Amino acid sequence: MTYTGEVEVGGPADVQTAGDLLITKIAVGEMNNNAYLLRCVLTGEQALIDAANEYERLLELIGTDGLARVVTTHRHGDHWQALATIVERTGAETVAGERDADELPVPVDLRVQTGARVRVGSCELEVIEIAGHTPGSIALAYDDPDGIVHLFTGDSLFPGGVGKTWSPEDFTTLVDEVETKIFGAYPDDTRVYPGHGKDTTLGVERPHLAEWRERGW
Repeated sequence: MTYTGEVEVGGPADVQTAGDLLITKIAVGEMNNNAYLLRCVLTGEQALIDAANEYERLLELIGTDGLARVVTTHRHGDHWQALATIVERTGAETVAGERDADELPVPVDLRVQTGARVRVGSCELEVIEIAGHTPGSIALAYDDPDGIVHLFTGDSLFPGGVGKTWSPEDFTTLVDEVETKIFGAYPDDTRVYPGHGKDTTLGVERPHLAEWRERGW
């Protein structure tokens, strides 16, 4: 079946191949969080982005091949409800942004900043710090050598706007960082995988940047 990126809590995962990386998207928890299991098709190594909730479903998704690492995109609790259990059951290395790491419920093995690389077997994801939603939010970019860029944005960028902020200053920071570090760095066909809801592309969202600034959210 064709990948759509449309998943529901309690429903099946959606799967696509991006070069040497297999991306599996699943929705979990009361806040309809997305979790992404990444698997290198050459080595079988796996990594999870946001152990958000429903650890039983995530462990079933991970299966018997183990989990090398789990990346948490930011400090908010709806993105790490299953983190402690997943780490305990799999022994996975923990990864998070430097400025959010101390707020997580488990020790963070790898505290990352912009330009760091997170490996999934033979594949690499580049870390991009995006402040505003939280001080230490990160996005992760996988540049498929034979295809497009796949960008996991946590709660920094969604279809229709940037993530929630709690002050005008934080909003300005977030929209500035998203415009510079995401829209200014990646082409229109870049696929965006947010922390909640449907996927989008930078080309769909780019024309609305000025509108987002004007409305203030």
